[in-house]
Amino acid sequence: MTMAAQAEKPLVVRPRRARMVATVSAVVLVVVFVVVALLLKNTSTGVYFRTSDQVAMVGVGLLLAAGAMIFARPMVRADAEGIEVRNVFTVTRYPWTLVRQVSFPDGTPWARLDLPDDEYVAVMAVQAVDRERAVVAVRALRELHRRANAVAE
Repeated sequence: MTMAAQAEKPLVVRPRRARMVATVSAVVLVVVFVVVALLLKNTSTGVYFRTSDQVAMVGVGLLLAAGAMIFARPMVRADAEGIEVRNVFTVTRYPWTLVRQVSFPDGTPWARLDLPDDEYVAVMAVQAVDRERAVVAVRALRELHRRANAVAE
């Protein structure tokens, strides 16, 4: 790694709205399942619920909340050497020399990295619903890409 690359802080981008929706959804799921678990013993349906059923209901709520929080995971970390893309389930690092361009085609929900052979990688951390933040992030990524390619040539 060059001295200039070490001195420059990496650009880190995370989706704002997706993280907010995932967090609110997770909290609502936990609250709803805790309330249901507390009210479970007070039903007059003829079915007897035990404490273990209540604990299981809270456990289901926690599992569903953890599933909702997976959608808050996307992140991009870029520096002079390359870009690391963390989507919902995968983390991959690409050197800038492999990236042809950073694009955000009309109508797509998130940005993407165009790679050789007509391949591309979705960058779920830069989402269209974040509007101006997405524009700023794409411009910053394009600038890092441009500088890295200028140094390589």
